[in-house]
Amino acid sequence: MLRIGITGGIGSGKSIASRLFHALGVPIYDADSRARWLMENGVELRQQLSAAFGPDTYDASGRLNRPVLAGTVFNNSTLLAQLNGLVHPHVGTDFESWAATHAAAGHPYVLKEAALLFEAGSYKQLDRIITVFAPLAVREARVLRRDPHRSTADVKAIMAKQLSEEEKMQRADYVLTNDDVQPLLPQVLALHATFSQSAGA
Repeated sequence: MLRIGITGGIGSGKSIASRLFHALGVPIYDADSRARWLMENGVELRQQLSAAFGPDTYDASGRLNRPVLAGTVFNNSTLLAQLNGLVHPHVGTDFESWAATHAAAGHPYVLKEAALLFEAGSYKQLDRIITVFAPLAVREARVLRRDPHRSTADVKAIMAKQLSEEEKMQRADYVLTNDDVQPLLPQVLALHATFSQSAGA
């Protein structure tokens, strides 16, 4: 079974592309949502986060205090790296278990969707990498429509913490262009055929 990664900067449309693959019957591992789940429910990770970032990391009911944690780490590159260094290994272990289950079920390939696939080093677990590309202006407009609570400055700050689109495309094996001009579905169908054939070879 092939393990394919899919990534892309904020607003590129990687989640849309993942949903198209899912509609074709491909199992999708959403690394970002699993990271959030593990931060809430992983006993060892909860202990590590509380030790690293203090008792206010979780509220009185035991829920992750996202605004406090985000406010602590977002503008501090050292603390952000520390947070990622704690969370990403747990996500990697979780993905391995998930992938093994789907391999046993006979799927030709699975997809791991992650915003920080290269940044976190998790691309090393994978056989192929797809990056979803969209021009900067298109991405900014999409995010501002989707997230009305964000300002243009907020979006630019998030983008500044991610690899550039150019570097992602250089490092990826495949590029899906999602620029609102080229249809995305035929590109996904072509890759689906390629991965299905490769896994069966």
